[in-house]
Amino acid sequence: MPQTATPYLLSEEEALTLDVPVEDVDVLVAGSGAGGLAAAVTAAYHGLSVMVAEKAPVCGGATSWSGGWAWTPGTALARAEGVDEDREQFRDYLRAVLGERYTEAAGEKIDSFLEAVPHMVGFFHTKTFMRFVTGAKINDIYGDLPGAGTGNRSVGPAPVHAKEFGPALLQKMRRQYYPTSFFGMGIMAGQDLSTFLKASKLKPEGWVHSVKRVVPHMLDMVTRGRSMHLVNGTALTGRLMKSADDLGVDIRINSPVQGLVRSADGRITGAIIGSPDGGRYVRAQRGVVLATGGFPQDVGRRREVFPRTPTGNEHWTLAPEETTGDGLDLALAAGGVFDADMKAPAAWCPVSLVPYPGNRHGVFPHIMDRAKPGSIGVRRDGRRFVNEANGYYDYVDGMLAATPEGEPVESWQIADSTAIRRYSLGFAKPIPMPLTPYLKTGYLVKGETLQELAEKCGIDPEGLARTVAEFNANARRGEDPEFSRGATAFNRYGGDPEVGPNPSLAPLEKGPFYAVHVRPGSFGTFAGIAADAKARVVDASGAPIEGLYTAGNDHASIMRGFYPAGGINLGPALTFGYLAGRDLAGATVYEDDGTQAPA
Repeated sequence: MPQTATPYLLSEEEALTLDVPVEDVDVLVAGSGAGGLAAAVTAAYHGLSVMVAEKAPVCGGATSWSGGWAWTPGTALARAEGVDEDREQFRDYLRAVLGERYTEAAGEKIDSFLEAVPHMVGFFHTKTFMRFVTGAKINDIYGDLPGAGTGNRSVGPAPVHAKEFGPALLQKMRRQYYPTSFFGMGIMAGQDLSTFLKASKLKPEGWVHSVKRVVPHMLDMVTRGRSMHLVNGTALTGRLMKSADDLGVDIRINSPVQGLVRSADGRITGAIIGSPDGGRYVRAQRGVVLATGGFPQDVGRRREVFPRTPTGNEHWTLAPEETTGDGLDLALAAGGVFDADMKAPAAWCPVSLVPYPGNRHGVFPHIMDRAKPGSIGVRRDGRRFVNEANGYYDYVDGMLAATPEGEPVESWQIADSTAIRRYSLGFAKPIPMPLTPYLKTGYLVKGETLQELAEKCGIDPEGLARTVAEFNANARRGEDPEFSRGATAFNRYGGDPEVGPNPSLAPLEKGPFYAVHVRPGSFGTFAGIAADAKARVVDASGAPIEGLYTAGNDHASIMRGFYPAGGINLGPALTFGYLAGRDLAGATVYEDDGTQAPA
């Protein structure tokens, strides 16, 4: 078998000359995140034989490390909650966010997504092991724009106990992302998290909930060596994997797709996959789906398309190390196109580096702490640069825009002692967890005064003092004239409803003060493989490459590099995986018509 560091393209005749076993399936899926598994389950449900080839030793990709929420507007689940919105509202909102990038081509893809979403959710919820819950209080980010939603436009996976999967399948599942867990225990955004946080306010219901969740988790860690109560992304991929397993999908780990195979008439009819036993030629009669997770770990390609990355190492991604652009390389080898014409090439997220023993570090995403009252983000000049309570994408976008050329792109998230003990700051946990471990490792910086904190962090003390004084005076009135923090439902939901007059704002006034060093990062890439409304990879002329599909972060984002709502990666990933599976199977009738509320 040829040994090469890059993917390649072979003819069917050339593939048969390789000294490797040959296997036959209808569909081969490269990658096992939300997009790949959605395609696999859908195709298998329609009677096709499917193999999933996963490069890593476990399945799930970045999906397993995510919050698991998917932006899926207009579903029957939403209508069951009393939210019945016209599809034009969703278009209005996306038009307002995307602006001039809402082109005819973009609109075609968005229309395909919006039409298929209710059917996708209904299909998985009623026909497979997947069960969704609605994001009743999850708001679209830009609430002041036309068509913005204030809840029930998202779904997330219902929690599930790992005993449902059996030992063989469980062994293939990626575990909860440790930096965002509580000693390996996932906490689900929404009611689960908000009830946990009540413990830091010394409320009995918070302590009761914490004990009920933490004690069984610790027992599982001692007896099973892993968390057994799965939430967020692990629940999403776990439920998809069981759905695939129930339908007979062959899930292979340690099996990177190394090259595609093309027939004489130009159709993709299979692939060469590596494996511990030396690899094999998989003939895929219907086609191949590329869903390998994009290229967030490809430093060279990051250097080409990411802003402010002269060496490519100025960026920290939350995606697994295996996401090195394999799918994109394969598509390009087959004549596909790299679509990088985006507002931003990646789904930005502010991150901090968590020191681990052995000179290692974890990457922590700042998702909830930025919006809490009593905390602000500043640059080295001591000035704020963004509405901290807006989306994580906006925080990094603001940091990039505010940083002069030649300076490192960085900021400090600062909180007073009330905020850090009540809500947390980055990886540092609130009451009852002590702050000493975070201070000893240098993750947290502490100053008895703002001036001391500024000097330790390398922030301009006078600039910080002016910023905090101005911010405090306005926060006491519930106002933020500079960035309008707390003006939208999204901002207020991320704050504290017990704080008034603005749940997003409280002065930083009780010392000591604390800071965490924040840097640019991402959940994954937006730039990716150009595809049509059916998830078919297209060539430079826009014509589909027969037999080749793409989904997940390999698929160029239909949001064109914007981030209008939480879950705009996973919603399209599931939907275009579903569309790919249907097209591969030749399905023309929806199993769920998208109008009836599933039981």
